Formats: sequence, C-alpha cells, structure tokens
Amino acid sequence: MQFQKWILGSRSPRRRELLMQLVPEAAIEVVPPLNPEEAGFEGLHDLASIKERLAEICLDKNEDVFAQSCNGDLRQVLLLTSDTIVIAERQPGHFVVLGQPPTGSGWEQAVRDWFVNDFAGKTHRVITGLCKRSSTGIQSEFCETLVTFHERAYVLKHLDWYLSTGESRGKAGGYAVQGAGSIFVKRIEGSLTNVVGLPLENLLPLVR
Repeated sequence: MQFQKWILGSRSPRRRELLMQLVPEAAIEVVPPLNPEEAGFEGLHDLASIKERLAEICLDKNEDVFAQSCNGDLRQVLLLTSDTIVIAERQPGHFVVLGQPPTGSGWEQAVRDWFVNDFAGKTHRVITGLCKRSSTGIQSEFCETLVTFHERAYVLKHLDWYLSTGESRGKAGGYAVQGAGSIFVKRIEGSLTNVVGLPLENLLPLVR
C-alpha cells in the first residue's frame, strides 16, 4: 500500500465502509469537515459549470480537514474528500442537480416529483468529485455513472411503498442504490460504488 494512513474527510458512514474494502480499517482516520455549509448549484445548468462547482466543494472540504488534522505533515498520508451529486437532464443540454429532499413535511412530494418526472423510464447522471491531497500535491478528478430507471408504470406501482420506508430522506436524489431504492434501477453504466458514494475504481491504483 502506497500510503500508511488515509484521512477520510467525510460524515458519511457509507464512504468509510466502501474505503474499508480497499484499505485496512486501522489505516483510516475519519475527520469530518467542521463547516457543514456547502456551495449550492442554483443557477448552474450545464455540465461544465456543475463540475467546476463540485470540484470547488471537494477542495473546500479538503482544506477544512487539512487545517484540522495534518499539521502540514503528509508523509505517507492521503487526505481524501469527495461529494456525490445526482443530475437530471430536463431538457436537451439543460441539467439540474437534485440534492437531498427537504427536511420538513414536503420531502415526500419532492421525491415523488423526481421519481415521476426525472427518473422514471429515463437515464440520469451520478457524478462524484474527488480531491486527493498528499505530499506530492493536490489532485481533483471526477467519476460519472449513468443510471436508468424502470419505466413509469413500474415506478408508479412501487413508489408509495418506497416513500413509506423513509429511505429517501438524507439521500441525494431521494434514493439509495445500496438499499431498497435498487428496485427501481434497470441499468447502471459505470461504477456502482460511485452511485453509493465513493468510486473504488478511482482509488484502486493508489493501493496496488
């Protein structure tokens, strides 16, 4: 293994579980960013601008965690931060980032709208931005996966039940592909772990 210590700058238990598939648990230190606020994607509707904002978010997280944890010493240390977004193409070339559902009573209607209008019978994008910092510098990259949902009739048949599970809350795009949300997925093109939250394919070269 190239790095003796991995600092994972994330609040997500899923990302830690995924990283543990490549890296021994003892080598991972989880240091969540102190600042919970993130820049949004309002007004951004082309992929280039969305990716640029995603890279900024990941770098901001990395700077936050670096200031907390490293004391400037990155020898044999990799500091990893990431962010995963779900993107629907509502018109040709016009993209919308779907964040987490509202925390209040309107979350069910928001998720219903996404499933019926943006997902059912269509393909959407899931993009993860990665920011990796080591003694050799900082690198940013992206991983993109295409996710296709089953047709509208199938989604409508099962949507009320899925909403009743509450799984949508706190999930980007309102579903968890590693959970019950997988029943809606017809096809995945690209990294599955990217859709869960951390593309292991992008990290594999760092441990081989």
